[in-house]
Amino acid sequence: MESLKEKQRFKVYVDENSHYKDESERYLKGDYADCETAVDVCKQIIDDFLKKAYGKDKTADQLWREYTTWGEDPFIVVTEGENNCAFSAWDYAKDRIKEMAEKVNP
Repeated sequence: MESLKEKQRFKVYVDENSHYKDESERYLKGDYADCETAVDVCKQIIDDFLKKAYGKDKTADQLWREYTTWGEDPFIVVTEGENNCAFSAWDYAKDRIKEMAEKVNP
């Protein structure tokens, strides 16, 4: 008999910040067996956008505005049991932008 943990699946969906609340623009990135993998996928989506948008002439505020306007906003849906997999795309993006800015202006 499968335990609840074995039945739990972690689906990563992605919204686009440029289409706020437009579910027709949402897509399923994938279905994962554990929270850690789902979180890693979400982080990679954000990192990919920030790497493309990053420029030495951009301030952290400018990069933040670009992310919140044009970036992708991944989130995790737990399909069985309680949602014990927390991830905030905006919090993660804010932290990553701060790290990137500190590398340029230590």
